[in-house]
Amino acid sequence: MKINGGISFTEKGLRASLRAMHVQSELVSMTNENITGFDKIGYQRKEPVVSSFTEFLGVHGLSQTVDDQVGRIVLTEGPLDFALAEKGYFEVQTQEGVKLTRDGRFKLDKEGNLLSLTDGKVLSAAGTPIRLPFIPQNIKDIKVDKKGEITLYNPKTNRMENLGRLGVVDSNGYLVMSPQVMQGYNEYSNVSLQTEFMSLMPVLKAFDGNRQMFMLQNQNLQKVINQLGSAS
Repeated sequence: MKINGGISFTEKGLRASLRAMHVQSELVSMTNENITGFDKIGYQRKEPVVSSFTEFLGVHGLSQTVDDQVGRIVLTEGPLDFALAEKGYFEVQTQEGVKLTRDGRFKLDKEGNLLSLTDGKVLSAAGTPIRLPFIPQNIKDIKVDKKGEITLYNPKTNRMENLGRLGVVDSNGYLVMSPQVMQGYNEYSNVSLQTEFMSLMPVLKAFDGNRQMFMLQNQNLQKVINQLGSAS
């Protein structure tokens, strides 16, 4: 008995050019998203991942990973502004469940709940919403150390009271023991515009090359159709 096997692949020129342009358009969109996020607080750069078979799979061969490096930390002096000098995320309870964010711009509601800008409840390391026992007359009475421990000055007892610890976890949901919380700071994106523009240039050149190839193939196809029409 003889078993013959093999793999063959024949790709149409026009289809290959269109697929390549589609992939390069998606890469441009990913880069544009990073450029747009340059000045966004808490934004993390998206890194495109091109598989070995993208040439045949098209956009289905593309995926993204998140660059979790720390971004640019800027002083604000706001008592409820927080930045993380290490990798990790604040936990926020929303209507859709617990969300992770690097955006540490928080606020207080009338009940003393610590909220995100989108009104999600900021969670403690114990997984419960952080709520102050009273609203301080001076927000600066709220202190947070590098480990995320929250203390509040109580004028009635003339003492600093411990209110718990900010919930800072990694991407897998495990508690970060030393998050290096910085009070009075915001973290902007970790996007480098120079890197984004440099990575954009070869993609644009490849797109232009495939576009010209598509136009050339299309012109040749039109010539063949015209010749067949005149011959008949």
